[in-house]
Amino acid sequence: MATGHAEVIVVAHVIQQAVAPVFLLTGIGAFLSVLTSRLGRVIDRFRILDGISADFRSAGQTREMGVLHSRSRWIHLSITLCTLCALLVCIVIAALFIGSELGRDPSGTIAVLFIGAMFMLITGLLCFLREIALATGTISMDD
Repeated sequence: MATGHAEVIVVAHVIQQAVAPVFLLTGIGAFLSVLTSRLGRVIDRFRILDGISADFRSAGQTREMGVLHSRSRWIHLSITLCTLCALLVCIVIAALFIGSELGRDPSGTIAVLFIGAMFMLITGLLCFLREIALATGTISMDD
């Protein structure tokens, strides 16, 4: 009976360790939602402009289409990097449980995976900043 109790305590400890990465996943999920929403708006605007015949499209609309194309690439890259970050965080959580079940110390693997996840997240956020810069660069105060 004491062995079963000890196993429960070990699993409870692993769950406690996994809570922080789970909250990180929640934040990444919310950020991915923002990114996909922005991507949808960029695509919708591009389709509107693309629906205008090239003969009737203004030079400004053509430039805007180029900016929209660039924005979509930056958002796509950000989504890819943040998704990879989330996958690495999921692997970190799995490694915690696998290490516990196998009685091995996965701290080296977990550290490498978590550092990789943070680099993915940082790079994804930088891509998002670039997309924001492109979006705000197209705002003009034409009368």
